[in-house]
Amino acid sequence: MSQNLENAPHNDRKQLYLLALGALGVVFGDIGTSPLYAMKEAFTGPHSIPASPANVLGVLSIIFWVLIFVVVIKYLTFIMRADNRGEGGILALLAILTPLGVPTLRRRSMLIALGLFGSALLYGDGVITPAISVLSAVEGLEVATPALSHFVVPITIAILIPLFLFQNRGTGRVGAIFGPITLIWFITIAATGLSGIIKHPQVIAAINPFYAVGFFVENGIVSLLVLGSVVLVVTGAEALYADMGHFGVKPIRLGWYAVVLPALTLNYFGQGALLLSHPEAIQNPFYELVPSWGLYPMIFLATLATVVASQALISGSFSLTRQAVQLGYLPRVTIGHTSEVTAGQIYIPEVNAFLMVACIALVLFFQKSSNLAAAYGMAVVGTMIITTILFYYVAREKWKWSNPLAASLTALFLLIEIPFFLANMIKFIHGGWFPVVVAAVIYTFMSTWKKGRKLLSESMNSRSMPMDLFLRDASISGIERVPGTAVFMTGNLEGVPTVLLHHLKHNKVLHKKVVLLSVLTEEIPKVDPSERLQFKALGAGFFRITGRYGFMETPNIPELLEGCKGQEGLDFRMAVTTFYLGRETLIARGKKGMPRWRMKLFAFMSRNALDATAFFGIPPGRVVELGMQVEL
Repeated sequence: MSQNLENAPHNDRKQLYLLALGALGVVFGDIGTSPLYAMKEAFTGPHSIPASPANVLGVLSIIFWVLIFVVVIKYLTFIMRADNRGEGGILALLAILTPLGVPTLRRRSMLIALGLFGSALLYGDGVITPAISVLSAVEGLEVATPALSHFVVPITIAILIPLFLFQNRGTGRVGAIFGPITLIWFITIAATGLSGIIKHPQVIAAINPFYAVGFFVENGIVSLLVLGSVVLVVTGAEALYADMGHFGVKPIRLGWYAVVLPALTLNYFGQGALLLSHPEAIQNPFYELVPSWGLYPMIFLATLATVVASQALISGSFSLTRQAVQLGYLPRVTIGHTSEVTAGQIYIPEVNAFLMVACIALVLFFQKSSNLAAAYGMAVVGTMIITTILFYYVAREKWKWSNPLAASLTALFLLIEIPFFLANMIKFIHGGWFPVVVAAVIYTFMSTWKKGRKLLSESMNSRSMPMDLFLRDASISGIERVPGTAVFMTGNLEGVPTVLLHHLKHNKVLHKKVVLLSVLTEEIPKVDPSERLQFKALGAGFFRITGRYGFMETPNIPELLEGCKGQEGLDFRMAVTTFYLGRETLIARGKKGMPRWRMKLFAFMSRNALDATAFFGIPPGRVVELGMQVEL
């Protein structure tokens, strides 16, 4: 399912349908479970309105046109054109902008900060989605048997814990049934919605946008507050963009137009039809629309669908973390590959543990999906606005659009999103604070790590010396050369690595063959294998090897060095190869560009980063670590 349709023959309809089916589970799981809670929030949330016929038709009209403007016009028509070699998402969008030469350094820094904060918001989304989705599905028990209402929270937690504990098994086998489960889900919610519409066909009139206009005119400022709940219908819209690299644009569009949009429209309108005759059903219109004999099967199916939606966000958090690590915004973490076939299927235990604890804490704290809805909206709208702003600069700098054209389109998107944002700001104290706090904390970690690594690199490079001078000294000073190959890992592509100077100062010997190895992360998703390796003989038994990787790839040093065997007599048999790594002990002084508290945070992150030996796949028995103190 990870193939991109753009590489498939146009007449391969089977491939198109298979990719579209896979996209249903991965891409549309989040937005597809929104009917569980979105409609009722407009009429039961903190700033709700009465479920009168005029209000019901007005809200339905807003929901329909929000789906059209946000998903169809913004994401499927425009945003998905801004891909980084087929990959999407905020970090991919940021990677497009970084090398384009945005006019001023200040503006470039602002865009990077925005992109990082948007990425941090996605972690908040990754925490809230499993909690609100599973909780809203299990809340169907309250409709089926009110006496079971006390068991909703325990059952939700009982579902969430295994979901996270099984992440290390990989999503390959489970992923194969994601698409079919979600397809059954969409067919089912479409059928239940259609049954409601048949009973009250007048609800179809809500497609007319004048009902939305009339709603705003009639309700005034209150109608703007309702937008804080309506935005829940587009939760997961960002996933269309973020996951485009896994399936391609055409399968995602096919899945949306053929299945998702019709099913969502039918179900929302079916809920609206129910409310026209039974306003009291607003406590849970999704389940009230289901016939009594189908309640328990629907609860079971809804739970499966929400697990699928949760899995997509959990896997997305893993991918986002790997991208952030490769782009230098987070320290090294444990990246486990759970599939021998699909490189994108990874597992990061540190992120998994954080998500599990945070999800369970959210369920225990908020208790009901309605209480969580306020938190959800803030994460969704914040990410959408940041994507819109970054898109403007891509249109101007990469596509060379005129300012009036780019600004007009951006203004259209913001005209829809800013009212959503303001409506959610009002709900800040009701839970909207949560994703903002999570994003602020993660943003602080990401920006601190990036700045700290830059300062550390500058400090280490200042202690280096020119390579040509070193080689002259090494060739005439009578340094003893011992058999074997030494590999010194370094981020310095020009001078002599500090760890090599440190080794020479204390050990007074060099191997007969010395390799200076650098691993670079390019601002593209994947590097072509033919461009992976750069090799240069420096003379006197010294060589410089550079490995280039994309931000969606995980470096593997032994595999990289295999490509150099035989060149200039190099032999990378592990029995005769020693890897030298530097381990810096950071002393935080806070005198070089960051406050003292951030220096201490950077030092803490550095101490707890995954060991380079494990991250790069180096045999631990062939590694020598040389420690040194660095004052920052």
